[in-house]
Amino acid sequence: MLSDSLVEAFRARVEALGFDLADLRIGGTAQRPLVQVRIDVSPGGSAAPGVTVAECATVSRALEAWLDAGGPLGHRYVLEVSSPGLERPLRWPRHWARFVGRDVTAKVPGLGRIRARIVAVPDEASVVLEPEGGAPRTVPLAEIKDARLAVDW
Repeated sequence: MLSDSLVEAFRARVEALGFDLADLRIGGTAQRPLVQVRIDVSPGGSAAPGVTVAECATVSRALEAWLDAGGPLGHRYVLEVSSPGLERPLRWPRHWARFVGRDVTAKVPGLGRIRARIVAVPDEASVVLEPEGGAPRTVPLAEIKDARLAVDW
């Protein structure tokens, strides 16, 4: 149900409001989809970290207006708009590029769940990761599952 064109439609609307689409998930049922949208400040935007409840409400109202006016999911949807949180998911190549130098946790084929530093993003299809105690290695982004910024509690 989550096509590239649907992601792009949400991304364009969120970016038009001055935010970055951090994550988009659609679940629920075909008759009543659950749309979970996570937004973050734009990379070149506000100096303040994170997004406020009021900003989430603004984005929610704008997305509701679009969805209610004949958007791609019908009229019986549930929309949730929130911040991505501290353990922000990394979904698209632009996210990996934005956080070069930061640590992530991710499931990587052949390595399992690891913590690694993002060294570089040489192209749209791959990332160079340096696992803790290991050498840097290039990994296809399509093979990485459940990647999130690492947080030291």
